[in-house]
Amino acid sequence: MSIRRALCAMLFAAASLNGIEAQDVPQLSPGSARKPAPAVGVSASPVAPQSIALSVPKGTPLQVVLDREIRVKKVGQAIHARIVEPVYAFDHIVIPVGSEVTGEVTKIGTISGGKRTMAALDADFTPVRQVEVGFDDLALADGRHFPLRTSVTPGSGQVIRFVAAAEGREKKKGVKDAASEKTKQAKDQAKQEWDNAMKQLNTPGRVHRLKRYVEAQLPMHAQYIPAGTVYFAELDQPLDFGSEGMAPEIASSIGGPLPPGSVVRARLITPLTSATAQKGEDVEAVLSQPLMDADHHLILPQGSRLKGTVRQAQPAHRMKKNGQLRITFQELIPPEGIQQKVEATLEGVQSGKDANVKLDSEGGAEATTPKARYLATALSLTLAAASVRSDEDVDRGVSHAGGGPGARVAGGASGFKLVGMALGLLVHSRALGVAMGAYGAGMSVYSNFIARGREVVFPKNTAMEIGIGKRQAGSPAVAPEASTVKGTAKR
Repeated sequence: MSIRRALCAMLFAAASLNGIEAQDVPQLSPGSARKPAPAVGVSASPVAPQSIALSVPKGTPLQVVLDREIRVKKVGQAIHARIVEPVYAFDHIVIPVGSEVTGEVTKIGTISGGKRTMAALDADFTPVRQVEVGFDDLALADGRHFPLRTSVTPGSGQVIRFVAAAEGREKKKGVKDAASEKTKQAKDQAKQEWDNAMKQLNTPGRVHRLKRYVEAQLPMHAQYIPAGTVYFAELDQPLDFGSEGMAPEIASSIGGPLPPGSVVRARLITPLTSATAQKGEDVEAVLSQPLMDADHHLILPQGSRLKGTVRQAQPAHRMKKNGQLRITFQELIPPEGIQQKVEATLEGVQSGKDANVKLDSEGGAEATTPKARYLATALSLTLAAASVRSDEDVDRGVSHAGGGPGARVAGGASGFKLVGMALGLLVHSRALGVAMGAYGAGMSVYSNFIARGREVVFPKNTAMEIGIGKRQAGSPAVAPEASTVKGTAKR
């Protein structure tokens, strides 16, 4: 019994000793699995870069332009287009300018009986029908293809141009600060980039355009969609271009102070028109390209948002008084960032070529009436005056009271184009010629001087150049990084 107790006491003491050793002595991993301890005075290894998802989310518009003329024939007809504005993911160009996009005609609208009748009265028996298109494939220059599902933004589908804001009074007087000069450079750069993007198209020359114009005057004519027509094709599903690491120093520069006079490239989220916009109405835009500082450090990534309001909205009125629209932005919100108060106005905008929109020095937009209306009205009045000439037609010495054929043709051309000219030749009636001439002159005067003026229309996804921040003398302005040659923005 005493021997058993002695053995138990010895075992208990050994176990206690082993427990103390296990508690006080750390258990080290093998050398191959351990990281060496940093030497004294040497900083630890840098933090691993964050991962950026290079994806283009659903709803992002692709700004595509038809690079060849299309004669509208049927639904399912193939169309070919190209990207004219680079698409960014964060600060990377993932879809460069010139990328090919293909699709098809998805719908050809019908013409109501009323519109067909009105067109026939104007000697047009094949009025223009509304054509809808869709795009289903994206091809990059490196050979990669991405299937697309898109919805074309209402209001797009027209030939557009870049309109820059007018120069301010101080610039006209020769007083230019650094910010103003940089802003002007940014506007010039944006216009140059747009012109370069349009050079990739197979646009017709003047002779071809004149031919199409003459064809459009015929009573029966084909319908064409001209090369240069721009569509905003919104993605119905996202596009994935992988991911890339972002160094901590890049992340730390995001949301930094905005240099005065900075100019960003953005697209409008809120569709606007001077016909319905109200003063104080909310407006929102999103950056389509990142903003870099002078050292190419990222300040604002693509996707940052601008919020503002409508400052002035004046709808068009009769007597050709055109609409006016002025918007400003007061808030800037980077992705997952802190909202900042800013002062931002339009410095440039893409607008329909036939819309005749101009921007004043403070970013206010106003529709303008083309000066060609004076020439068109003068021509109509001249033809109408020719139709009432009192000279009689003389055939082999016999006088006819129907009036001269030249007068009847002039009246017909003024009122009903080629159909009127044919009637003037075939119908020996001076009264008919005078009536057609008076109708044409009256319609010309009404449409060019009495009817309602033009509205300012900015469809959803309209591309804009927006100047941010108060401009101060000697403060450098920064233009957005807009390289369309390299695959990524500079860092």
